[in-house]
Amino acid sequence: MPGFELVGKEEQDAVNEVFERGGILYRYGWDERRQYIYRVDDFEKAFANKFGVKYALGVCSGTAALKAALEALDVKPGDEVITQSHTFIATVEAIIEARAKPVITEINKTLNMDPEDLRHKVTEKTKVIIPVHMSGVAAQMKEILAIANEYNISVLEDNAQSCGGEYGGVKLGAMGDVGIFSFDFGKVITTGEGGMVITNNESIFKKVREYSDHGHELNPNFPRGEDTRSRSGFNYKMMELQGAIGLAQLKKLDYIIERQRENKTKIKEGIKHNPEIEFREIPNPAGEIGDALTFFLETREKAKKFVKIWSEKGFGTKNLPDAINWHFAGTWEHIFSQYDEYKGKDLTSVWKQSDEILRRAVAIPIFVNMDESQISKIINAVNECLKGI
Repeated sequence: MPGFELVGKEEQDAVNEVFERGGILYRYGWDERRQYIYRVDDFEKAFANKFGVKYALGVCSGTAALKAALEALDVKPGDEVITQSHTFIATVEAIIEARAKPVITEINKTLNMDPEDLRHKVTEKTKVIIPVHMSGVAAQMKEILAIANEYNISVLEDNAQSCGGEYGGVKLGAMGDVGIFSFDFGKVITTGEGGMVITNNESIFKKVREYSDHGHELNPNFPRGEDTRSRSGFNYKMMELQGAIGLAQLKKLDYIIERQRENKTKIKEGIKHNPEIEFREIPNPAGEIGDALTFFLETREKAKKFVKIWSEKGFGTKNLPDAINWHFAGTWEHIFSQYDEYKGKDLTSVWKQSDEILRRAVAIPIFVNMDESQISKIINAVNECLKGI
């Protein structure tokens, strides 16, 4: 599940080194005092290399990454940005902060964007499509990219929850025009808080960098205090401690995914004989990262009963259903009530297909550090809960 399981000596040593080399926590300047060591810059280069892209920019959070990416794609008031009903609320918040209108698609049993509904939601005002790779599994990028290319629409991949995953041999986040990542404390790798924007487009990269740094162009002909600028921006910069921790965590990414996949496979093998459950559809099984094992029960009532028994046994779930209110647009009246077409409506009926799928879903978190005893306990508990419903 998250990189915090593996936070240890490597991360501590990386932080200590920042202080041993002058204690410069800001990513720019103080060259001699910091002994010309730039940890955010190093993290960006290593991340870009790992994900097979030309450019990567570290920022202070995944939400900041979303907002900066939308600004770089020149989203303006009146534009529409399409994303999916099942995502963390930050995806839609960033669209609103960019002064655009969020347009929400249904999900299918991948728990990601339904390409068929996406096609119905495209209009002449659509500026960007944001597929979200939820809980370690890729969206159906082949179909989504085909629609985007047909209508000449930019694609921003929200890969906050599936760092290291792949689709067709390409890293998630590297398939669209721009991709974003989150490194908060519950993510695949963590810097406590933090995010990354990646792209192969130099113009997009420069716009992201400028917007996240008050408009600084980093003009090599001027010192930072006299730097040139052509636009306004905000302060979304990553600090050196985050960069140092990120470098240590990035080295552990392959191990994290390997262990998660192994543990998920063992649990799935131990419960797959149950006819009561239907596993989540995975478009690219070889590229998923094993973040959670998700299955559907026949009815929402049976799902609720399962989770009640599961909880009584001392186990938890991963967002579904424990944090569904933060991950389903059908519960966000405080956001959508500002739009006339949603006023007075039951939002669960607006995205009925998504509601029906999500309310039957149970997501079991998969951890890196799971021994055989823990895995056996989970398998036995799932089987017992299914008997109980």
